[in-house]
Amino acid sequence: MLYLVVVITGIFSLMYVPKSLIVWDNSTTTFNNIVSNQTLFRLGLVSGLICYTFFLFLPLVLYKLFEPVNYNYAKLMVLLAVVSVPIYFINVQNQFTILSLVSSSNYLNGFSTEQTKSMVMLYLDQYENGMRIIHIFSGLWLFPFGYLVFKSGFLPKFLGILLMLGCFGYLINFIGNTLVSNYSEIGIASYIQLPASLGEIGICLWLLIMGAKESKTSNYKL
Repeated sequence: MLYLVVVITGIFSLMYVPKSLIVWDNSTTTFNNIVSNQTLFRLGLVSGLICYTFFLFLPLVLYKLFEPVNYNYAKLMVLLAVVSVPIYFINVQNQFTILSLVSSSNYLNGFSTEQTKSMVMLYLDQYENGMRIIHIFSGLWLFPFGYLVFKSGFLPKFLGILLMLGCFGYLINFIGNTLVSNYSEIGIASYIQLPASLGEIGICLWLLIMGAKESKTSNYKL
C-alpha cells in the first residue's frame, strides 16, 4: 500500500501536472496555465510532498522483507532511497516560490508581467534541475532493490532485472540532460526510463496482489 501511494502520487505530480501546465518554449502559455489552474498546481505540489513522505517509509518496510536475503544490499537500498527525500523537500521550495509569483501579491507590483513570467520559468527550470539530482538516487536505489528481488526466490526474477536496468536508465538520462543541451528533444529519455517504470509499477502490483510468497525450500521468516 505504501508503494501504491508512491506510484499514484508520483505519476500525478511528476508526470500529469507538468504535462498539463508547462510549455517549456512558451513562457506566456505556461504562466497563464498556472494562473488559471492554480488548484491543479497546488494539488501537484501537495501530491509530490505526499509521494516523498511515503517514500521515506517504503524502503524501511522493504528492508524487513529483504534483510534475510542480503543484509548489506538491504542496508544500501535504504540508504540510497532515503537520501533523496530531504533533497526533494528542499527542491519543492521552487514550487512555493512560483505560487508566490502568480499570487499577485502587493510586493510584486515592482515587476512587469514579462519579468514575472521569466521568473516563473526560471524557478520551474530550477525545480527540474533539482529533480535531476534526485533522480540520481531514484536510479541508484533500484540496483540493490532489483538485486534483492532477483535473489529473493519469493518474487519474480524478471522484475528484479527490470529494476536493475532502471537504475542505469535514470543515470543515463541524468548524464544526457547534463551534457547534451537538447537531450530532451531527442525523444529517447522516456524509452530509456521505461524499464524503471515497468519494474516499479510491476513490483508494486505484485506485492499488492500476490504478496511475497515464501518458497517451500526457503528458511526466510517474512
